[in-house]
Parts: sequence; structure tokens; C-alpha cells
Amino acid sequence: MRTLLIALAASAALPTIAMAQSMAPTTGTAESPALAEAEAALENDTIAWDFVEGITTEVGPRMPGTEAEARARDWAMTWLRANGFAKVANEPFMMQTWVRGEEAATVTAPFVQPMHIAALGNSGSTGPGGLTAEVVYFPSYADLVAAPTDSLAGKIAFISHDMRPTQDGSGYGFAGPARWTGPALAASKGAVAVVIRSIGTDNDRVSHTGNTTFPEGIDPIPAGALSNPDADNLERVFARAEGRPVTMELLMTPRFVGETESGNVVGEITGRDSSLPPVLLACHLDSWDNGTGAFDDGAGCGIIAAAAKHVAAHGQPLRTVRLLFAGAEETGLWGSAAYAAAHAEDPVFVGLESDFGADRIWRLETNFTASDPDLYRRLAQAVARFGVGPSTNVATGGADLNLVREQGGALIDLQQDGTRYFDLHHTENDTLDKIDPVQLRQNVAVWTAVVGLLANHRPEIQRGE
Repeated sequence: MRTLLIALAASAALPTIAMAQSMAPTTGTAESPALAEAEAALENDTIAWDFVEGITTEVGPRMPGTEAEARARDWAMTWLRANGFAKVANEPFMMQTWVRGEEAATVTAPFVQPMHIAALGNSGSTGPGGLTAEVVYFPSYADLVAAPTDSLAGKIAFISHDMRPTQDGSGYGFAGPARWTGPALAASKGAVAVVIRSIGTDNDRVSHTGNTTFPEGIDPIPAGALSNPDADNLERVFARAEGRPVTMELLMTPRFVGETESGNVVGEITGRDSSLPPVLLACHLDSWDNGTGAFDDGAGCGIIAAAAKHVAAHGQPLRTVRLLFAGAEETGLWGSAAYAAAHAEDPVFVGLESDFGADRIWRLETNFTASDPDLYRRLAQAVARFGVGPSTNVATGGADLNLVREQGGALIDLQQDGTRYFDLHHTENDTLDKIDPVQLRQNVAVWTAVVGLLANHRPEIQRGE
């Protein structure tokens, strides 16, 4: 497996070969105190799998602000305590909570076609009677931007802005605006509803949900995502309509239930020197309600917890390793904001997050590569044996690391292979069987090596301007 991982990483990191050669280990000695634990984890770790198997089996979907998310917090705290973590707690916060209702979509003319649809988070409701209206086709988000003001009055906008798979997940940034801001933009032009092509890379007849936003002054309208095969079919309907109106009947009855309680689950491996800022490891505990949240982000929580346990198994680290299982990430980063507000005066040494599935890590990025090259070199040496290549890209940190960004602190991105992540993201197919145990163990090994080094590194990280 190591040979395969190294070969794959090498093929993906050709632009940084010279950098990698300059950082290759010159001796066989372990750079990280926990490196032996990391190498053992590559072959034998079961901790991460046990976590994600447990939470997806005993809790399942964990929609933010709901009773299911509360059960997940209780489950996670019990698991952390049973696995030796200290200072395990729930840090509650309040949030505005949206829940799904009925969902159905049917093309009614010029051909009758039932379609698979999922409401987007924050979507408005059609009301229990649904609505029927003419559909206007926009091949891309840019076409919607160019549409005249009020041109969609009384109509449904269909945005067929598609996404392509990439290893680094960069296709999400290109396709995402159709979901993030497309419904609000269509509403501002008079649309009574919006359907988008799912922001995903699969061809399964499942829809990708996810959040959308309606700024102040724009009332939420019904907004849903069609599965990719149904979006393809709707495009063909327009091609064969030959100018005849295309109409659709929509039924979506989501609702806001007001303010409810969510929370962040925290725990730690306590370090020997409490005066030193901790290493902060983050993931998010909630999930959408259509899958079981295995890839997004049960695996991430399992990975960081396993790495912290492996570091502790080597001996008490110098610095505290703190875990943040953030709540309510999916519907607006509520947990990240609450944690940043509650801990604004608590300095962090370095922040890392796992929230991109469970496939292998292939690239190491930091925001101190140039300013602290010695530490970066040590990190690169520690993970090279697991098939992870260096990079000059600047790490920006995961969504739940607002605290570290607001402090102007050090960040590390352990970039996972995202080639198939958006096949599963926010769908019914986000289930345990999609996790490859071998790749999951590689994640744990890399995290153990990196966290072990950081947790036993005394000097502060040098950060440039």
C-alpha cells in the first residue's frame, strides 16, 4: 500500500518535485515522536472506523438544531470519555433551525416527467398545494446573471450549471454559486421558484442538498436541486419542446421552526505544559438529513480523534491536543462562529480540520511554509512516507476554524483526494459502505505523524505578514 500511495502522490505533485527533493529525509530517524504510532496506524488503526461506524449506526442523520443532532452530541461525549479524553463537554449555542418537508417535482408540459428533487437549506415553501409555472432555462449561472430585471416574474428558473470532478475539489468553487446565491438572484428577478442541477459529480438519480442564502430584503422562494440525470432530462425536454412552454409542478414544504439549541462537543488530550497554546483539531458532528453523514463528516471526527489517541499512546504530549466537534456546520457554520466567540481570548498554536471525506491525503499545505521553513520541512519529511507531497499553496483552514483565522494563527490543510467526494456530498449515498478502510487508515497515519510533531514542538510558529 505504501508503494502505491507514494506513486500516486508523486504523479500528482510533479510541479513540486524539486521542493520534495529538498525536503527528503537525510536519515532514517523519526522526525515525529509519534511516528512509530503513525506507521502502526497505517496497518492496524480501528479507532476511526469504530467512531464513524458507531455514529452512523446508532445515530444516523444529524440535522442541525434537531433532536437527532442532540443525540449525536450525547453519543460523541460518551465515546470520548470511554476513550480516555479529558474535559469532555458540550458548549451549547442557539440557532435558527430549518427542517425539510414534502418534496416533489413533475414536468407537466410539453411532456410529462416526474423528477427527483431535494429542497435546499433555507428554501421557502410552495405551500401544501404546490405551484405550477413555466420554466426558464439557464445553461449557466452567468446566463442568470445576464437576465434582465423582472424577466422571471411568475416563472421558475432552472439553472443547469454543472460540476466536474477534480482531485482538489476546485470544481465546487466554480459550480457552487448556482446553489449558494442562484435562488436569491432569481428571486430578485421575479422568479417564484428555482430548480438547479445538483452541485455534484455523480450520475445517480439522487439529489444533492445543501444550503442557500437569501439576503435581507429578499423573501425565500422554493428552491430545490434536481438529480443530475433529471437535469439532463430537463435539458432534453427544452431541446425537443421547439419553443413550446415547459411547465413544472413543484411541491416543497420546508419550514423554519424558530430558535433551537445546538452545541459544540469538545475534549482534549491534556499536555504537560499548560502555558503553551494547544493544537486544535476540528471536524463537524452534524450532517444533512438525507444520508447518514459518514463521509461528511463522521469520518473527519473519527480521523482526528484517532490521531489524538495515537499521539497520547506514545506518551503525554508537551502541548494539549484539543478536539472540536463543531455543531450545525451544514446550515451556516453556527458552531464555528459560536466557538470563535466563546474562545476569542484563548490562543491556539495551530489549527487543522478534517472535512473532505475519507479518501487518502495527497498534499500538505500550511500558511507558514515560507515563514517557518524548518517546521514545514519536518512536517513534509514526516508524511512523505505515507505518500503525501509538499506544496507551495497557502493553507486557508477548514470551515470550523474561524477562531484561528480571526487570531491570524497558523493553519495546516492535509488535502484529501476529492475525486469522488462530490459523488456523495449531501446525498442519500453518504453512507458507511462508501468509506474505504485502507484510505481511512492512511488519513489517521498522516494525522498522527503531523499532530505528534506539532504537539511536541515548543517554539512558536513563525508567521509572516
